[in-house]
Parts: sequence; structure tokens; C-alpha cells
Amino acid sequence: QVQLVESGGGSVQAGGSLRLSCAASGYTFSNYHMGWFRQAPGKEREFVAAISRSGVLDYYSNSVKGRFTISRDNAKNTMYLQMNSLRPDDTAVYYCGADGTEFGVHLSPMDYDYWGQGTQVTVSS
Repeated sequence: QVQLVESGGGSVQAGGSLRLSCAASGYTFSNYHMGWFRQAPGKEREFVAAISRSGVLDYYSNSVKGRFTISRDNAKNTMYLQMNSLRPDDTAVYYCGADGTEFGVHLSPMDYDYWGQGTQVTVSS
């Protein structure tokens, strides 16, 4: 049974930092590209960051580039998102996803096979 469990969300003031984790089980973690997405109330789920199976390649949305860092530890079956210089418009539920596509890292949530339940991030001004 595939499970992705996010943790590390919370409430912070603008300029603060949070580190999200995504613990995976029930499948071969290192065979899947991984991604972080977020969804604010009334908005569609949007791409935040993605990382290749090996962790060598990473991708970021323009809105988080330079502030967020995605990483993974295949030995621990865990992915991370270090979020610095948080802004109120980063407020959303953050989801991790697993993409089993053989070629390339996808940036669309439509291409992801498994999802976690999400963790709330709230940034106040």
C-alpha cells in the first residue's frame, strides 16, 4: 500500500522558515521522481518544486526559486522542502507527489501517480 505522509507545516511570520518532509512507503522510492505542489483556497493545485529519482536534477517555480530548496534521501525514503524567506502568498496546503514516468521530470500534477494528504503552511504578515 503506497503512502506519502507530509509533515512540518505550521504557522510562521513573513520572512520565517519551515522545512517540510514527505515520508514514502509501499513502493520503491528511488524509482520515482518526486514533487511538491500547493493549493490555496479557491485556486488550482500548482507546481512548487520537483526532483529527479537520483536527486541530481531539480526544478522550481519562478515564485519560489531562490527561496525554496528541494532534496531527497533515498536511503530514508524521504523528500524535503526547505522554505526560507516565506511570504504571505506562500500560504497553502502543500502536497507531495510521486511520478513514476520513465523519462523526464513532470511539472504538472496530472502526471503524478501518488499523493500525500497535505500539510498546511500559513504565513502571516
